[in-house]
Amino acid sequence: MSELHTHQLLSDDSGTETIEPEETIISDEKPHEIAEKSFADYNVRADIVESLADAGITHPFPIQAMTLPVALSGHDIIGQAKTGTGKTLGFGIPALQRVVGPDDAGFDKLPAPGAPQAMVIVPTRELAVQVANDLQNASRKRNARIATIYGGRAYEPQVEALQKGVEVVVGTPGRLIDLYKQKHLVLKNVKIVVLDEADEMLDLGFLPDVETLIAGTPAVRQTLLFSATMPGPVIAMARRYMTQPTHIRAADPDDEGLTKRDIRQLIYRAHSMDKTEVVARILQARGRGRTIIFTKTKRTAAKVAEELVDRGFAAAAIHGDLGQGAREQALRAFRNNKVDVLVATDVAARGIDVDDVTHVINYQCVEDEKIYLHRVGRTGRAGNKGTAVTFVDWDDMPRWGLINKALGLSVPEPIETYSSSAHLYEDLDIPEGTKGRLPRSKRTLAGVDAEVLEDLGETGKKTTRSSGRDSARESGRSGGRDAGRTGSREGSRRSGGETGGRSGDRRRRSSESATDAATGPAAGSAATATADGEQPSRARRNRTRTRRRNGEVVAGSESAATGSQPSGTEA
Repeated sequence: MSELHTHQLLSDDSGTETIEPEETIISDEKPHEIAEKSFADYNVRADIVESLADAGITHPFPIQAMTLPVALSGHDIIGQAKTGTGKTLGFGIPALQRVVGPDDAGFDKLPAPGAPQAMVIVPTRELAVQVANDLQNASRKRNARIATIYGGRAYEPQVEALQKGVEVVVGTPGRLIDLYKQKHLVLKNVKIVVLDEADEMLDLGFLPDVETLIAGTPAVRQTLLFSATMPGPVIAMARRYMTQPTHIRAADPDDEGLTKRDIRQLIYRAHSMDKTEVVARILQARGRGRTIIFTKTKRTAAKVAEELVDRGFAAAAIHGDLGQGAREQALRAFRNNKVDVLVATDVAARGIDVDDVTHVINYQCVEDEKIYLHRVGRTGRAGNKGTAVTFVDWDDMPRWGLINKALGLSVPEPIETYSSSAHLYEDLDIPEGTKGRLPRSKRTLAGVDAEVLEDLGETGKKTTRSSGRDSARESGRSGGRDAGRTGSREGSRRSGGETGGRSGDRRRRSSESATDAATGPAAGSAATATADGEQPSRARRNRTRTRRRNGEVVAGSESAATGSQPSGTEA
């Protein structure tokens, strides 16, 4: 493997934020297995090597070969690598190696035995699940317990896992902060902190939460930061929390653009009314495997998935309006080959780590070049080839011009393309005569419903009318927790003269009439409020009692008590 060891100042694009690493290591090889090396050659524990071998992983990738010697020696690392280069094990193996398992010597001498010793912070739920699965595979024979902490699931199982004891915690900043503030997450044991996709956490506004979590860990620790790009705030955070880090960058000399050269990129100017027809033909291209379609909005994702299913394709949607259980069901169905088309918003852009995604389709023009990189990085992973197709609307041409210039794609004017265009069939190797519906003979996959939908005890999801936000709305409508369905709406109907056919209502109206005759209108209103016990109605009647005379406020209750009209002058 060809490596360049140098000393370079790391700075952001503007040059305002800089950090001076102890050393800079640059690789000039594309992602591939290094056959002449094994993980055992880097002094990785035998049980971790065996676990990886059982998962079919025997040789490291270049980013792993550069990271492991530095990380296993305890140095801080700033890793800069494109998506799909295999960096998860680059930080996962050192984390698993450094922790002390329950059966290891020195476990009882920890400041808080059973509390996490390694913390991996990631920006999205899907990425947390993916990273945790990779670490689980690497620790099958290692006595290291791993907990995944993220939102959308019930708190109780996560709290229970922490109380039982874990060595490694993988999570998103929001839920980690919640459990840390509730004293369920104890950080005094933490020896190693990993920040994965730090630039994405910056974009999502998580950096303050991340800094709070890091500040809760011991001052003496190892910190590994991985990011595809290095914006100023990320460099500033690295300067505050890292000690003489080593900068590791995986670069491919033949990859002149910012995107990986293993990805073939096609950009078409397509009409919005014809996009579904174009997609349906692309999905029937020769050699097409798993495919991800990215959309801008949740509504578009749901609509496109529904139309593709109607056309016979095994498609599933994943977006923010779905509960966490449905999102994980769609991802499992995608990984288990029950569906081969996943329609997603950016919520999944960095959380899907499936090596054999052959096609990525941007259904609409992306917002900027960073989002473009993250999306197309879902294909062409682990040295495989991939195809990325991007649709650009006529209105998006100015934005596309900026993205094209930033990435150096040399496609300033995308070719106008329709579902009947000859170059579409030629570019993507689509058989002649292909139509917009999948033939019944090719509908072989089971579909998303074949995957079990887990009950996660989700927070914030609409499940029944008596739970979550719906129950809050119901209680708000009823004017109180125990008012049931006889709240302010019922009270307003009764005050407006609605009979409802109930004897209780008739008895109340009879008593109201008797009280009106005895004490007058105001006292009758007070009696009705007392009988019904309805807070909203009482507040409304209190407002009607207030009278103004000659600019002075005179309470109606006083005049009702005296049985006379309020005086026009004060004594």
